[in-house]
Amino acid sequence: MSSSVLLIGGAGFLGLHLIEQFHRHCPKTEIHVFDVRPIPEKISSYFTFNQADIKFHQGDLTSAEDVRNAILESKCDAIVHLASPMHGLPQEIYEKVNVQGTRNLLEVAAKETGVKALIYTSSAGVIFNGQDVINADELWPFPKVHMDGYNETKAEAETMVVDANSDDLATICLRPAGIFGPGDRQLVPGLRAAAKLGQSKFQLGDNNNLFDWTYVGNVADAHVLAFQKILNPETRDLVAGEVFFITNDAPTYFWTLARTVWKADGHIDKYNIVLKKPVALVAGYLSQFFSKLLDKEPGLTPFRVKVVCAVRYHDISKAKSMLGYKPEVDLETGIKYTLDWMNES
Repeated sequence: MSSSVLLIGGAGFLGLHLIEQFHRHCPKTEIHVFDVRPIPEKISSYFTFNQADIKFHQGDLTSAEDVRNAILESKCDAIVHLASPMHGLPQEIYEKVNVQGTRNLLEVAAKETGVKALIYTSSAGVIFNGQDVINADELWPFPKVHMDGYNETKAEAETMVVDANSDDLATICLRPAGIFGPGDRQLVPGLRAAAKLGQSKFQLGDNNNLFDWTYVGNVADAHVLAFQKILNPETRDLVAGEVFFITNDAPTYFWTLARTVWKADGHIDKYNIVLKKPVALVAGYLSQFFSKLLDKEPGLTPFRVKVVCAVRYHDISKAKSMLGYKPEVDLETGIKYTLDWMNES
């Protein structure tokens, strides 16, 4: 199938893996990237695509003119919207990018350009409010109150994308959980920084909580499958307007990934100081209170404690049956790829 795809936010962590998987699995698809920053000149040897083959369009998602120009110049059949700020930023940034940016993109794409399909990268966290999430499927409702601005605005944007599904513009939302892999600039660097500060010996919770980590290449695979299904007239109506959880289908204890990274870096603690959840929550509230008085960033917060201690894993039967999704890279191999990248960096 000869086609063209526009990756909104395609110069970032997940974006580079999307380019790689489109390059591998859709060789006839012309790949365009729209981002506020260009694709990095130096990227991991994991990636095999030629950067000269990628058409880059620089612009701001919240600018209707920038978005319109990129869509028209790329002549894309489908858009993959994965642009989003990282966790831990002010609410107004999430409102601007996740909500206003997505609304802007939908209005331009649906009303002005004739794009056939839009795939939105949501988050598994849109159903999380601090309570355990046990084998959740797509029928789980959004909580009445979200714990953080990131997932609150992701849920709002996801709702807009689902509601925008029509005969003219087919839409799909993917909800990946716990993404890690080569190129990550948040999770793995944060773990390494914690070890350097001597924090690896501290454990929040009893580590009996299962958690969904997902290798980034598998998340990219899911996007490619969604792209193929939604542009195929025979499967379009089956997947259009649907939402899918995407995981490695292998829930593991929360601290497994962190300890594997720390071990690879030579941080092997003889013992762990375990803070049970109630104690950790009290420490988080105290840390938050005193940090506010001192005008500093708290090292521990109640939000972080709830995230780390909760059971959070999902049922991906729907993605398997409707998209044909299967996690090709298991957790052990994904961690190896990540560690190889860390040593290369």
